[in-house]
Amino acid sequence: MKNKFYQYIQQLQDTITSGLEAVDGTAKFREDIWERAEGGGGRTRVIENGSVFEKGGVNISAVHGPLPPAMQAYFKVGDVDFFACGLSLVIHPKNPFVPTVHANWRYFEMYDKQGNVVNSWFGGGQDLTPYYLFDEDAKHFHQTCKTACDKHNPDFYAKFKKQCDEYFWNAHRDEARGIGGLFFDHCKASENFSMDNWYDFVTEVGNSFLQAYVPIVERRKDIAYTDENRTWQEIRRGRYVEFNLVHDKGTLFGLKTNGRMESILMSLPPHVQWVYDHHPAAGSEEERLIKILANPIDWV
Repeated sequence: MKNKFYQYIQQLQDTITSGLEAVDGTAKFREDIWERAEGGGGRTRVIENGSVFEKGGVNISAVHGPLPPAMQAYFKVGDVDFFACGLSLVIHPKNPFVPTVHANWRYFEMYDKQGNVVNSWFGGGQDLTPYYLFDEDAKHFHQTCKTACDKHNPDFYAKFKKQCDEYFWNAHRDEARGIGGLFFDHCKASENFSMDNWYDFVTEVGNSFLQAYVPIVERRKDIAYTDENRTWQEIRRGRYVEFNLVHDKGTLFGLKTNGRMESILMSLPPHVQWVYDHHPAAGSEEERLIKILANPIDWV
């Protein structure tokens, strides 16, 4: 399974980076191949200063070796070995009317000292972070997520949408990071759903990513914007940074397993503001976004 999924994310990385380059029309992804001293490595691809995308990364990695003590405590296990592979992406567009997007699809195995697999699971999802909210964009993104889920289980969308709303929650701000999407983790084999079934589901979601995001980018990338719009975007990006550095489990895992720092922190946008005690004008589109982020809603 680990070889099958790693081959998949290699192909998916090619598909997504090619698709995003076509949308941008100017910038190309820069590629770095890196190795991890303890075992494994990855292929980082970053796009910067494009016509549409200010900064973004579409990264894959496959790392293995002894599970570090900090992660043993986190997983509540003893001295075991692990293998983890996945694709992680974050795209920060230049235009404030185009939302930031994040996605991740991953696979994890644990082994005893004889090399036997003692645990394995899939995880992942995709979520949208707009700075100006267009309802049709939110509905499109969520409908694409639901369509992918419904092919495998009619209960998946509602379950994983709820988990997404709960996970991408800036508890210290009491608001959502964005308008959500899907989040699933520790997806293990059961009597009714095998690991092959989970593979089919996770790859279905991965294959839906460009369909979920690109039409939104195409609709919004040429909208004229002001310095005030840009300032709002940078203030909201600050909340994005706060979540990734304070709450995100993927960032924590990368830091605790000696991952590549540049690849882990590629999720951070290049231009951000923290304005003291900032509140948007009453009745503005900015205030409308804040109100919705405080109370996640159903989009489909």
